[in-house]
Amino acid sequence: MTIGAGPGGPRVLVIEPMGNAGRFLVEAAERLGLRLYAATHKDVHEGYPDRLRAALAGVCATDLANAPRALDDMAAFCRQHAIEGVVGCFELFTPLAAHLAARVGLPGNDPRLAQAARNKILMGEAFAAAGIPAPRWTVVRDGAEAHRAVREAGWDWPLVVKPAEQGGSWGVSVVDGPDGLGPAVAAARQYTYARPHGLELDARALVQEYIAGEEYSCDTVVADGVAYPLPVVRKDTTAGRYRIETGHTCPSGLPEPLAAKVRHTAARAALAVGVRNGIAHTEVKIPPGTDTPYVIETGARLPGDNLCEVVEAATGVSEAVACLQAVLGRVPDTVATRTGAASIRFLLPERGGVLREVSIPQTPGTHGELHLRPGETVPEPADSACRIGHVVARAETAEQARALAGRVAAGSRVEVG
Repeated sequence: MTIGAGPGGPRVLVIEPMGNAGRFLVEAAERLGLRLYAATHKDVHEGYPDRLRAALAGVCATDLANAPRALDDMAAFCRQHAIEGVVGCFELFTPLAAHLAARVGLPGNDPRLAQAARNKILMGEAFAAAGIPAPRWTVVRDGAEAHRAVREAGWDWPLVVKPAEQGGSWGVSVVDGPDGLGPAVAAARQYTYARPHGLELDARALVQEYIAGEEYSCDTVVADGVAYPLPVVRKDTTAGRYRIETGHTCPSGLPEPLAAKVRHTAARAALAVGVRNGIAHTEVKIPPGTDTPYVIETGARLPGDNLCEVVEAATGVSEAVACLQAVLGRVPDTVATRTGAASIRFLLPERGGVLREVSIPQTPGTHGELHLRPGETVPEPADSACRIGHVVARAETAEQARALAGRVAAGSRVEVG
């Protein structure tokens, strides 16, 4: 089924543009003079924001949870509309994008490795095969198996438990001792299908070695197998059982030799999971007193958390533009055009409930955005779904931007009843 039509120049099919990164792809397509098409479920498309619906030249409505059918439908759509590039925006569909690009002969990622960018078990195996520093891990199906595996491995506490397939920190927890291990595994294994598409997930859990230290992310654009690293970004999270991301700052503040090492490691991780034409978002931790970045995970997609905005505000580089250039087989624009800094801070609730009141002060050098409105339900603060809004600040230095965003976030009013 095709919704909408229209002639145009270079055309790119986005497999599920719903979510944070979709808005940046729309803006990037406008800059590049491209025509964007979407592949999604018909009912999901009906719930798109007006701006996204209006920006699309057409929609291939299919069942993305049924890979054979979706590939047939999307391949026919690509031929009918002379599609020249394919990009996966929703993380769990990035392997589908790789297989579609291969089928219709367009630049794309390696379909033989692409599943490793979605499944953390295959990802760990890919990192090990490439010799990339990463936490040790084991696969478990229940609490008893987890206790046995931890004893046999002789690991110290704390440990990280996470789903084999999921995103947004859903189901991820840090376990301080044996009593919490069974419940953590059960929580990680609760995700058997991904909403809103009904995509079946690998319901196994991973128990992973905890890596102490500061957290960072680094995105990598890859074009024809050549990696173009982007700036390193500092990440802040909550403490305790659930490590919810509270903000990001670019530049990272790392010494340049260590930042270069992070960029190199992130590029290796992207290539290890088969990224050949597109972008990868890689998260790392650096243990105190060392200069070794440990890769926590890599996704073959644009970053979430408004990181595209943060990086462009600090450097002038549009990650979404570079990504679209890469999937079209072009050399991406990744050279910084400005030297500045930007930071984002998320508004998090102390508990779940109904949002009674929320406001963000209007402060020079910042702008805020609400994710939830009064009267809406606020989830318990266990993952990124609980965010109520965010503040982005720009300044000359990372320290200034981070402090400014923090002050505005702290001065915001959030009342949950």
